[in-house]
Amino acid sequence: MAGGYPTAVSPAQYGPTQALPSQVAPAQVSPTQQYVNTNVSNTVIPVVHPSHTTTVNKHVNTYKHYFPHTQSVVNECYTQNFICGRPKHHHCCPPGHFGY
Repeated sequence: MAGGYPTAVSPAQYGPTQALPSQVAPAQVSPTQQYVNTNVSNTVIPVVHPSHTTTVNKHVNTYKHYFPHTQSVVNECYTQNFICGRPKHHHCCPPGHFGY
């Protein structure tokens, strides 16, 4: 011992590791992602293509992620007019109304 101080350091002694209870942190909220769904109504001819889905149910406990979602609806209406041929009697219309 030089000058009253120890010259060597003993290795640290470790006790058993203790697990503390889990804590829940405040929720972290990501910016809202915007989605647009467009609906178009048409008349179609059905063509059947059969398929099969097998559902496999698995249970896994891990993390909980939350994705709050809102939605809105926009209704659009379009009008189409077709003149298919020349009317037989167009005396109700001014001359040149149909371009001929």
